[in-house]
Amino acid sequence: MQNVFRAISDPTRREILGLLAEREMSIGEVSERFAISRPAIAKHLAILRDGNLIRVEARGRERMNRLNAAPLKDVAAWLSVFDRFWDDRLDKLKSTLEQDDDGKY
Repeated sequence: MQNVFRAISDPTRREILGLLAEREMSIGEVSERFAISRPAIAKHLAILRDGNLIRVEARGRERMNRLNAAPLKDVAAWLSVFDRFWDDRLDKLKSTLEQDDDGKY
């Protein structure tokens, strides 16, 4: 899961994942969407591939990149623990504020 977190830690890579969620794209198509070099995009795609978040398929001379969202389920499951944590904390805060509702803070 460490490679997945490394992959999604960068905003450019998260944006690339968003693009690939819409449709598969070649490196050139992805590069057209950003103001950075094609080699930089290739490096981002390699990190996404290392995190198993994209699949790459050779088609003739092009390499098509496709989203593989399955590893994100593990991340979502892990993060759900913290959703429950914050829900509990906010419920406790609400209860405390309602008990202290005599106008004194």
